[in-house]
Amino acid sequence: MAHSPEHYGSNWKVGDFIVEQNLSFFQANAVKYICRCEFTGNKVKDLTKAIHYLQHELETTIYESELTGPSGTIPSSLQFACDWEDSASDPEMFDR
Repeated sequence: MAHSPEHYGSNWKVGDFIVEQNLSFFQANAVKYICRCEFTGNKVKDLTKAIHYLQHELETTIYESELTGPSGTIPSSLQFACDWEDSASDPEMFDR
C-alpha cells in the first residue's frame, strides 16, 4: 500500500470548498497550496507554487478581459474588419 503524506489526508474540507466555490483550475491549486503550506514542511515551496497559480489566473483574467472588454463584448479593435452591409451593393466583392 502506498504511503500518503499527512498533508494529503486533511485536505477533504479544502476540496469541498473548491468544489462548492466552483473555482478555476488555477484558483483551486492556489487555495490548495496555501492551505497545506503549514503542514508539508516546505512552506516557501508551497507558497511559491500558490503564487505561480495565482499569476496564471491573473494572466488568464487579463487576457480574457482584453478580448471581451469591460462590457463583455469583443472590442471593435479586435473584430474582423469588413463592411458586410457594403458587400450587398458590390456583386464582385467576393469574386476577386
